[in-house]
Amino acid sequence: MAVGVAIKSDGKQYAGKITWFVLLSCMIAASGGIIFGYDVGVSGGVTSMEPFLRKFFQGVYRKMKEDKEISNYCKFDSQLLTSFTSSLYIAGLISSFFAALVTRDYGRKPSIIIGGVAYMVGAALGGAASNIYVLIIGRILLGVGLGFTNQSVPLYLSEMAPSKYRGAFNVAFQISVSIGYNSATLINYGTVKIKGGWGWRISLAMAGVPAAILAFGALFVPETPSSLIQINDDHNKARKALQKIRGTNDVQDELDDLIEASYASKAIKHPFRNLMQRKYRPQLVMSVLIPFFQQITGINVISFYAPILFLTIGSGESASLLSATVTGVVGSTFTLITVVLVDKLGRRPLFHFGGVQMFVSQMLIGGIMAVKLGDHEAMEKGYALAVLILICVYISGFGLSWGPLGWVVTSEIFPLEIRSAAQSIVVAVNLSMTFIIAQVFLAMLCHLKSGIFFFFGAWVLLMSVFVYFLLPETKGIPIEKMDQIWGEHFFWKRFVSHEDSKLEAA
Repeated sequence: MAVGVAIKSDGKQYAGKITWFVLLSCMIAASGGIIFGYDVGVSGGVTSMEPFLRKFFQGVYRKMKEDKEISNYCKFDSQLLTSFTSSLYIAGLISSFFAALVTRDYGRKPSIIIGGVAYMVGAALGGAASNIYVLIIGRILLGVGLGFTNQSVPLYLSEMAPSKYRGAFNVAFQISVSIGYNSATLINYGTVKIKGGWGWRISLAMAGVPAAILAFGALFVPETPSSLIQINDDHNKARKALQKIRGTNDVQDELDDLIEASYASKAIKHPFRNLMQRKYRPQLVMSVLIPFFQQITGINVISFYAPILFLTIGSGESASLLSATVTGVVGSTFTLITVVLVDKLGRRPLFHFGGVQMFVSQMLIGGIMAVKLGDHEAMEKGYALAVLILICVYISGFGLSWGPLGWVVTSEIFPLEIRSAAQSIVVAVNLSMTFIIAQVFLAMLCHLKSGIFFFFGAWVLLMSVFVYFLLPETKGIPIEKMDQIWGEHFFWKRFVSHEDSKLEAA
């Protein structure tokens, strides 16, 4: 028996269609994912470039080049090096809470613009950095940009999308992440060949290009109807926006639900405190555990440090960057497949398929590295190729499941009154875990060696069990009617029903 599948939709669907206006608006907003993906891809690439290491991380460079006694697994173990990667995410964590206030009180659009501008400035500082301090300040500003965009963009996409195609629209964020990652790995592959050793500056500075597209493009996109009602209580303006977005004049049903949700939202003066109420327990648990699980899959091990991993198993500098590009293309391909499947098969089946792929491939990667990679010798080419293929299998599973669906599900399950607060928790947990993993991974690789893959594989197994039992299907349910899935779930209904019965008694 597939526990949790039997959640019935009320069958309500709003009128309207996918218009060019909403497509263009969502494409511009979704480009916020490009800056996220670009940073993940560029960080691992530049930290494997010898000129970059020589300038900012000389201790790591000496270990890599001169220390013949150090283990393959420990060559890059440097807290300063990991601080370069992880400082961005602690800044993003803090800024996400400020972003929640801006998003709730001023709208989704201002948050997107602020995020794009902060990221542009950070990219410029990174490209021009002459010492480690300027480099880290640039990373902090990049983190502020990510905190604002990751908080507002998924909300924007969910509120603009027709409910029938909301999953596909939200996957656009993960597609943009993949585009950003692939762009970064390709740019790294090209800039590492530049004579003079300054190619890393181009890699870091190019992050400003998608940020500029996002910031300036957002000036011309509309605010979401939900936000218009919530902030200005302008029903007429929201109606006109809905009519333009949906391509029809028949928007009364959706408008009524938005107004009802807005009134419920305005009754809540302290959304973070309200989120702790028993009736919101399912949403609170999901806002913490889904982003936690998304990061503990080990994807950032691959994304941040893919070039370093391939250097560890014996690939050359260019070959390691090319291998990272190959894995990025595989991830993008399967994320595109998810666009087609997410609103047909649903969220849960994709979580199941992807979880199996990720678990099996991680077990096999760990096994091969345990047997075939020692502390000092390089891995044989055949086995190194097998590891690359298995990493591609792993990434394809992530592209089908936790990559896009971690953002899809969390952006659609929260009622309007707690939506901004809950989304800020999602972003905060996501960035916290990204920070922790980025900070400790190289030390874990040094101490656990190949066991690192068994560690993450065990978490994939646990999160797959969690989805099977505790995550209901959300396919096809209007975002303002999402609360019904918890009342019909075998476990969560005890929290929601208990709260409803108290209200009825009152």
